[in-house]
Amino acid sequence: MWLNEKNVIESAIYVYRNSLKRACPKHIVIDGLFNQTNLDEVIKVLQQPCAWQTQKHTYNALYVDNAQWQKANHEQRFVKRDVWQRDAISAKTTVTNNLHSNIAHEFLSYLRGNEFMSLLSRIFKVSLTDMNVAEPEINTNFFRLGPNDFVAEHADDSPGREVCMLLYLNKDWNPNDGGELVFIGKNDGPIHISPLHNRCVLFDPSSTGSEHWVKPLISEYADKYRYNVTSWYWSE
Repeated sequence: MWLNEKNVIESAIYVYRNSLKRACPKHIVIDGLFNQTNLDEVIKVLQQPCAWQTQKHTYNALYVDNAQWQKANHEQRFVKRDVWQRDAISAKTTVTNNLHSNIAHEFLSYLRGNEFMSLLSRIFKVSLTDMNVAEPEINTNFFRLGPNDFVAEHADDSPGREVCMLLYLNKDWNPNDGGELVFIGKNDGPIHISPLHNRCVLFDPSSTGSEHWVKPLISEYADKYRYNVTSWYWSE
């Protein structure tokens, strides 16, 4: 239902593995990994304004409140973005006057399910599991960035964390819109990746050069958002 089969056959897995060996940081970019029709339905759900809440992180503390945010100077602030509120959207929602199950919830569940985690395990040659993850569902969610939001340079490495996934959901995205993912890379050669629709970035957060940030959106596009899924996976 979710994956495009041509992108997960054994020959494709072989190509992904070889790309990982050569890349710094250890990453791959896969375009068209997921079923386009289903992603279109997900986007309709995400475009409902009621389901978003601002999230703020500093280098000293995550999930800070407004008082903590105001005390932190600009150099300490590294994330300001909106996070999708699962409970704000009911299990059923109306889209184009048709009542159907919330496909956005289904997609997040799929990304933590056996089929997708097994695919990642094959690509990275590591056994991924949520067996020892206390709240696995909070490690996969939708985010959006507006022109006043930012994700500054940071690392996603954490003990046991093997794979990070970024999936972009931005139709008709223009390079002039900004919002590129940038890996620090090596030898002063950063790697820029545009957040194109149905583009999946998989990377090893402990690999050299995996520190990353997001280029700001162009201020002229005040009514535009950059949507993505972020998901983290652990080994046993």
